[in-house]
Amino acid sequence: MADQDVHSPLVSEPTELPSLRWDEPPEGPVVVLLDQTRLPAEEVELVCTDVPALVRAIQTLAVRGAPLLGIAGAYGVALAAVRGYDVDEATALLAGARPTAVNLGYGVRRAADAYRAALQVDGDPQRAAGAALAAAVALHREDAEASARMAAHGLTLLDELLPGGAHRILTHCNTGALVSGGEGTAFAVALAAHRAGSLRRLWVDETRPLLQGARLTAYEAARHGMAYTLLTDNAAGSLFAAGEVDAVLIGADRIAADGSVANKVGSYPLAVLAKYHHVPFIVVAPVTTVDLGTPDGASVEVEQRAGQEVTEAVGGGGPVAPLGTQAYNPAFDVTPPELVTAIVTEEGVLSPVTAAALAELCAGARQVRIG
Repeated sequence: MADQDVHSPLVSEPTELPSLRWDEPPEGPVVVLLDQTRLPAEEVELVCTDVPALVRAIQTLAVRGAPLLGIAGAYGVALAAVRGYDVDEATALLAGARPTAVNLGYGVRRAADAYRAALQVDGDPQRAAGAALAAAVALHREDAEASARMAAHGLTLLDELLPGGAHRILTHCNTGALVSGGEGTAFAVALAAHRAGSLRRLWVDETRPLLQGARLTAYEAARHGMAYTLLTDNAAGSLFAAGEVDAVLIGADRIAADGSVANKVGSYPLAVLAKYHHVPFIVVAPVTTVDLGTPDGASVEVEQRAGQEVTEAVGGGGPVAPLGTQAYNPAFDVTPPELVTAIVTEEGVLSPVTAAALAELCAGARQVRIG
């Protein structure tokens, strides 16, 4: 059975339509995604009935964002297990769907480990499938809880760095509920400031070439009634020069052991601008995004995407460059730790960003989860 589209009307007020959910209709369990490639024009749910369909959704960015990819990966393993597919094959397919976001592999391993551990107890595949699903549900819940804690920590940090409120925050790409089991990472901090009455303006980079800022962050900001302004990526420098940016908030797809941050391409230039203009550059990400197995920024595998994303208009609008034009299209860039003012996690704020502090943070987080 192929993946299916389920339409619902676009509304101006927030709805309960989640970015990802597990469902069990009579014909069998499925993973249901809000197709982010169709936003903001229409809200369409993509129903994935098997792992190849979910992998396609991941690779085409129908589902995206580091934390949500981890959740999707975990549910994908559960989907394979519950439907009786080859779990080892599903694990390999899902883990390799996108190389840079560390959360995807984490979510896949967590569900797969739960499946294998349960299978070793009595060899019952049905019981093992239930364990994989329970692991995915737990990860989904934990990410929502982490989102709320990051928002609280981030708002406190903003108020400490920028006393008096009226924050003017610049953000890049999309880091809200569309990337999370909760209200997001960096966007959740801006949303907390909005609710506290301390957000004066959210500056939204359009985020070339796929316009995640224009299509997704502006979509979320509008639904929450936030004061926001969209700008082209190459207008950010003039905004800093005019003194209109108080802080930069971004998410992360992988944080290396030395504190280097891989995030949507265009993040590194913002960090350089922020450093020059003495503006705090803040990364908001769950501890699961920290990868102590990646020693430094140079070791991060940066996904290279198809050139047609650059040479053709978003949404199939035709070419914007001469036929045959070669395009350089990295999905991410890497910001070194010396340009990062702070990393906000659910366990607290890390500043300054050092390898020793990151290792200590991750060790403490593991103890909390084990306890």
